[in-house]
Amino acid sequence: MAPSFLAEIKAAIRSMDGPDVDIVITEIGGTVGDIESLPFLEAIRQLGVEYGRQAMFMHLTLVPFLRAANEIKTKPTQHSVKELRSIGIQPDVLVCRSEIELTESEREKIALFTNVPKRAVITALDAKNCIYRIPLMLHDEALDDIVIERLGLQDRTGPAQLDDWREVVDRTVDTRHEVTVAMVGKYVEHHDAYKSLTEAITHGGLRQRIKVHIRRVESDDLADGDLSSIEDADAILVPGGFGERGFEGKVNAIRYARENEIPYLGICYGMQAAAVEFARNVCGLEGAHTTEIDPETPHPVIGLITEWLDSSGKVERRDHDSDLGGTMRLGGQDCRLREGSLARKLYGREIITERHRHRYEFNNRYRDVFQKHGMGLAGLSMDEMLVEIIELPDHPWFLACQFHPEFTSTPRDGHPLFQGFIEAALRAQQGEMPAGVASL
Repeated sequence: MAPSFLAEIKAAIRSMDGPDVDIVITEIGGTVGDIESLPFLEAIRQLGVEYGRQAMFMHLTLVPFLRAANEIKTKPTQHSVKELRSIGIQPDVLVCRSEIELTESEREKIALFTNVPKRAVITALDAKNCIYRIPLMLHDEALDDIVIERLGLQDRTGPAQLDDWREVVDRTVDTRHEVTVAMVGKYVEHHDAYKSLTEAITHGGLRQRIKVHIRRVESDDLADGDLSSIEDADAILVPGGFGERGFEGKVNAIRYARENEIPYLGICYGMQAAAVEFARNVCGLEGAHTTEIDPETPHPVIGLITEWLDSSGKVERRDHDSDLGGTMRLGGQDCRLREGSLARKLYGREIITERHRHRYEFNNRYRDVFQKHGMGLAGLSMDEMLVEIIELPDHPWFLACQFHPEFTSTPRDGHPLFQGFIEAALRAQQGEMPAGVASL
């Protein structure tokens, strides 16, 4: 195992430290014994030696319940800890995932054979109706107290302040309204594929106690023009993605939302598909497309930055030389929102920072024709050379962004775009949508 590789892993963990950080939490995924995890486990073993009592190890294990025998089996946990100890890591806490509460005798047995104090053998019951109950359940097991004591932070903390979190659980369980959002994309049958997005959509309804039903619609199924699966949806969302498969189905869904004044939110590829739809069906640019799919399109409204060349052959963009050649745009970047836009109204401020992960961009050559036909360019990069948000001022609620707002959504605070989107879905359901919500 190359020492430089381990040094990089440790450096990445240490980079999270700072003057405003008290605790750095690092999750090592996978299963103990997997070859993929070994370098990371070795790196945290070394950090444990270097930090001493300032570091602690928490091990999540499965304690299966055999219904046929009405018996909990602790052997898998014992063997998992044995495997972990064989590479030099002794857990300080065991979080035991289980369907039923561990008895005192079962906790004693696990503690005895794993060398973990009994009070640090924590039951993590399945949260059947609301995953946001889990922090409260772990608090009831005194896990937070164990962590504070182990890291010696008693003098810097007071009683746990969980009122906001209890409010999240209450708003999740005690809902007053229900709406249906059609999420049109590829791989929608794989629930983990859009996990952060579906959680962000759920967060968007918490403020008004709206329960959101997410209807997963395979975009391929809409390619032939049969839109029956989305016709009764209160709102439509097209998530990020890539590639040709299902693209035309996304375009059809977006056109349906635009023409029928259904709230629409496009994210990353969902913005690019919205630009293609608008170019074809509103601007009259026949054959408009993204060069990701059709490099020979007569109207490349979406393309690589290197494809936007002016008459002198220079790239129409400055201060982004690192992107030349079409490399991916990654990480948090600032965006300026235009006065009077829906985006500005939702965020409540002029400058925002959002995370990106994409290569293709809105082609600046088509700005004028888009605006002439009623598309608002609501958000631009700080040098005004990249279009980050587009919206339709004459539509009740139509907004698409190049970034990924789901990455900054939290249960307590939600995200302005998702909150506005879900509240618009409720207004649409109740017949209260205005003719237009913004003007540029």
